Amino acid sequence: MTTPLPVGDAVPPPGCPAHAGDGAVERLYGPEFAADPLASYTRLRAHGSVAPVEMAPGVHAALVTGYGPALEVLRSPERFSKDPRRWRALADGTVPADSPVVPMMMYRPNALWADGDEHRRLRGAITDSLGRLDPNALKGYVEHSADTLIDRIGPKGRADLLGEYGAVLPLLVFNQLFGCPPDIGDKLVEGMSGIFDADTDSEKANALLTDGVAELVALKRDQPGQDVTSWMMAHPAGLTDEEMMHQLVLLMGAGTEPQQNLICNGLRLLLSDDRFAGDLAGGSMPVEDAIDEVLWSDPPIANYAVHYPRHDLELDGTLVREGEPIVISLAAANTDPGLAGDRRAGNRAHLAWSAGPHTCPAKGPARSIAAVALEKLLDRLPDIELEVPVEELEWRQGPFHRALAALPVRFPPIGPADRTAAESDWITDPVLSASIAPAPTSTAGEPGSANVSRQRWWSSLARWWQRRRAR
Repeated sequence: MTTPLPVGDAVPPPGCPAHAGDGAVERLYGPEFAADPLASYTRLRAHGSVAPVEMAPGVHAALVTGYGPALEVLRSPERFSKDPRRWRALADGTVPADSPVVPMMMYRPNALWADGDEHRRLRGAITDSLGRLDPNALKGYVEHSADTLIDRIGPKGRADLLGEYGAVLPLLVFNQLFGCPPDIGDKLVEGMSGIFDADTDSEKANALLTDGVAELVALKRDQPGQDVTSWMMAHPAGLTDEEMMHQLVLLMGAGTEPQQNLICNGLRLLLSDDRFAGDLAGGSMPVEDAIDEVLWSDPPIANYAVHYPRHDLELDGTLVREGEPIVISLAAANTDPGLAGDRRAGNRAHLAWSAGPHTCPAKGPARSIAAVALEKLLDRLPDIELEVPVEELEWRQGPFHRALAALPVRFPPIGPADRTAAESDWITDPVLSASIAPAPTSTAGEPGSANVSRQRWWSSLARWWQRRRAR
């Protein structure tokens, strides 16, 4: 059994790192892992495609680093369950409830952690509601949001593209599509970023996130609108308030943090890798190729898709036990040395969106948002460059994501974009017809309320970013 620490009378097989004691088990946390996760994956592969890891102090799991075994887990719901209530170490108190990774691994009544008919019911409410969005209107809103953000940084000639662009754009999109006003959005943003970082404040972040979604659900029950939240409430699945809260947490997690990582990791690649930077200098923008490369080599969610064996079984020759978490390393599986060829442009066989019945239901919109964000920035700031050498960029700690801590750049200052009257009236879809400010707040109906709402939103984002950088 290749678990980090023996359970009961189980004995690790010869060669398992658990024989050497807890210190030999690969840790998916701390600055060393954040700086060079590929080195960790290489060491893990020496013990096979399924190896023991520590997700946080005292939290053990089996990490799948092989592409084939990863697909086997993802596509075999009859053998591997998603329900974290099967997690024996959490249930018996071996893993404390306040462990920093628990908010990302604990049971919630949402589509991610459900199996069978319940999964199909919850997922149906999500996919049907997202399916009502007009892709062209969504693209127009992203373009408009991107222009607004670039107008704000353009005159300065330098920026942190993470805090001032990549992290903000998905929030604008999420808050607009889900009818979320700025004051609630502030709580959602701070809470979600905290649980992804998996630091010592994760429990507090989880509580803040819960408060925010509860407020949004109460608001939309009272004042439904033309937005994804209201559509989910009206869906035949008949979601309860609790179920609505947990679907929103799931969608917030999928639509903001990973999206910002995809945008920023793509910008990092485009500004530093000769395969792409050379094309940029020549006037070409190989954005789609860069997105493919990021999804293969630096997927925004690196290690997740947690499963639990329904009974003791073998996975690629390794015994895995019922009740012990199996974590899929989407990043390691994508870079499995056994995969043939290195041509990734146009190749969508990566696991960045997961696979099987729990594959990401919004991968099309997510990719579109990232592509528009990259294209718009490079079009408006064609001479942009990194302000520090790429190897000096820092990565945020945490076992789940591949996330930059900052992305400092410089560029020749520019003025605001010129907009025609037609461009100022660029949206017809009622879901996206509001201005850059999210849904109205309590100032609605007062003179200048749209401007007040907009200023509150920018102030909210500034406060969140300052708190995040101070951590």
